[in-house]
Amino acid sequence: MKKFREFVDGRLFNNFILVVIIINAVLLGLQTSKTVMENMGGVLEIVDEIFLGIFILEMILKIIAYGLSYFKDGWNWFDMIIILLSVLSSLAFLSAFRVFRIFRVFRSLKAMRGMRMMSSLRHLRVIVQAIGRSIPSIAWTALLLVLIYYIFSIIGVSMFGEEFPDWFGNIGKSMYTLFQVMTLESWSMGISRPVMEVFSYAWMYFVPFVLISSFIVMNVVVGIVVNAISEVAEATKIEKKTAEAEQEELPADNNAKIAEEIAEVRKHLEELEKLLDK
Repeated sequence: MKKFREFVDGRLFNNFILVVIIINAVLLGLQTSKTVMENMGGVLEIVDEIFLGIFILEMILKIIAYGLSYFKDGWNWFDMIIILLSVLSSLAFLSAFRVFRIFRVFRSLKAMRGMRMMSSLRHLRVIVQAIGRSIPSIAWTALLLVLIYYIFSIIGVSMFGEEFPDWFGNIGKSMYTLFQVMTLESWSMGISRPVMEVFSYAWMYFVPFVLISSFIVMNVVVGIVVNAISEVAEATKIEKKTAEAEQEELPADNNAKIAEEIAEVRKHLEELEKLLDK
């Protein structure tokens, strides 16, 4: 079982699975082309099912190698969900029957199979784990941003609502307009300058909002994510070094045990020799 686990964890096996994931992702993109599907649709469908079989086999081999500990890893659960969705997408042929038309929804879900690349590449795993770790801090930052939106929306409705009802007619419209301003998508020529033609002092409203939302709050979010990436990367390095150290210490421990057993055998032999001499 130990050698089987080493095979599953080996570079050859994992590189093979990674190549299959990449090729499968490319084929999923090709299947969106009508021209390609008209000429090679049948072949691509067969290859797609073969790749799905490989992913299922990979999951089974890992379950055999790790046993119940396989389910302790969150990335393994991620892979299982993707594979389950892929299996459901392969049942889309049942949509020909009225009762099973719901399975049409799952045909598009097989595109998520490409997301397995995140669990196969260590650097992508670090980024995803960092994003997950930074969610609580980002949530508080998002709450702050919503509060800023709300305050500026009230001001916008009060100041510009009558003249520009499509942009600042109510809180909802005002918040959506501010979202466009925050993304810096045509905010100056499309929104700010037309408002300034009617209200010359409107720049005192838009400029502070852009500075606060786009440059300050968004940079705070970037800083949170970057800090989380650094922490996760450092933790990953420590775990890797610890695992390597344990592997290096393991033979030494075995040698020590063997030496102790040899010493005990010699001790027993010496006692037998003393008895025989008597």
